[in-house]
Amino acid sequence: MGNVINLNRFRKRAEREASAKLADANRAKFGRSKAERSAEETRADKAKAHLDQHQIDHEDQS
Repeated sequence: MGNVINLNRFRKRAEREASAKLADANRAKFGRSKAERSAEETRADKAKAHLDQHQIDHEDQS
């Protein structure tokens, strides 16, 4: 017969690891200064405007 193991220990370890991954993602997402957020928003707006300028409009589409 095999050894008796406590499955709660493995379940709790998996929950801690998942929680740590979520915390790491949240730190990356929310852990920025106002200047960094503003700079990223400005970059995204410029990239969107640049992409929109290169869009081909077809006015005679049916």
